[in-house]
Amino acid sequence: MKQRIITGLIGGAAFLFFIYQGGAWYSLLVLLLAVIGHFEFMRMAGIQPFNVAGILGYVLMASLLWPSLAFSDWLRISMPDLMLPVLLLLLIYSVLRKNQFHIEHVALTLVGALYIGFGFTYMAAARNLPDGLMLTALVIAAIWSTDSGAYFVGKAIGKRKLWPEISPNKTVEGALGGLAAAVLIVIVINACFGSIAFDKALTIALVAGIIGQMGDLVESAFKRHFQVKDSGQLIPGHGGVLDRFDSFLLVFPVLHLLGIV
Repeated sequence: MKQRIITGLIGGAAFLFFIYQGGAWYSLLVLLLAVIGHFEFMRMAGIQPFNVAGILGYVLMASLLWPSLAFSDWLRISMPDLMLPVLLLLLIYSVLRKNQFHIEHVALTLVGALYIGFGFTYMAAARNLPDGLMLTALVIAAIWSTDSGAYFVGKAIGKRKLWPEISPNKTVEGALGGLAAAVLIVIVINACFGSIAFDKALTIALVAGIIGQMGDLVESAFKRHFQVKDSGQLIPGHGGVLDRFDSFLLVFPVLHLLGIV
């Protein structure tokens, strides 16, 4: 627990620094996280990250993310331009590999690229908005407070299991505590430091408190299916990038669909 707290504080402070800087600094961080996250997903799925299929997955993921990065003007690429070629090449590769790389691997390569690509795309895009710094800070505060609230409330009074087949330690009481913590923290931070409309701030808190926990369950379902404990070991005491950013990968896209970021 001590190691988890220390690395969490250091990592959190560094992450907030890059968010504050914005621009190329933040874009580079998001791109790096996406690449590492995609590597973790491919490895969990049993796909070699650096063979032909793995590289095609990186290309598709990066093409989806690229237009949202601060330095995307250097090279104009987009996912629609590459989706069909990547799909066709993956299908051809499955034939050439004589089913050592089969149709399930093709599907997993595409799912990994889209899941990680969309999540980090809207995480980067949110910071580019006129009020992007405050919006991004509120989303992250909501996600972090959801995690903390769910953990401590669940430890203290949690009895009813939320979804034991996927994540046996999560409780209904913890989930409600996480949602309440997100609403409280976001409203207080926005009232003290922000200028986001109340209804927008409340929507951020509710989405983070509900969808953020669903994102955690999605990642837990992946790990249970692939029979791994953590997506990686990059962050001592916390696992890998996907373990730490699983909520982000659903919250930011949902907020985008709702027109918030």
